[in-house]
Amino acid sequence: MTGSETKAAVEWLTSVTPDPAACRWEWERSLRGIALLPAGRRWDVLILPGELGYPTLDVLTRLIDRPGPVLADSGGSRMGFFVPPGTVSRWMGTGIRGCGQGAWIVVPYPGRATGGVRWLVPPDGSGTLTDAGLLELAMHEAAGAAALDARGERPERRVGRQRS
Repeated sequence: MTGSETKAAVEWLTSVTPDPAACRWEWERSLRGIALLPAGRRWDVLILPGELGYPTLDVLTRLIDRPGPVLADSGGSRMGFFVPPGTVSRWMGTGIRGCGQGAWIVVPYPGRATGGVRWLVPPDGSGTLTDAGLLELAMHEAAGAAALDARGERPERRVGRQRS
């Protein structure tokens, strides 16, 4: 991330806190380099198990240039996709946790590594979020591919036009 991108990302992230200066202080001076931010204001976060999250992110990055911010825990067992606010209240997926209004999430400083959580796709400060419908489609494709792999069935990929 460039300096201006980092500054924009910090401003966007801290804009949801009651005290942005305190949030920046936590990032800059605490040993952990993390801050707690409230979800449900500018974004919700859908938390997927890593075994579904990583293939879902792969599908997303093939479909769109840049998904919204994505966090992962240090062990890779969970991933958090930033989606529009209100998504969690309408989400009905099994095995997917949601952080919306009234929830808080652990967030590292953009562009820095911490011991417990890291950005896979850092925020760019523009407010870009992953569309929940597109995320759901990507999850279905990733889950379907994993099911086929588990059975030893790999679908043939066709590039270009299909022949009649």
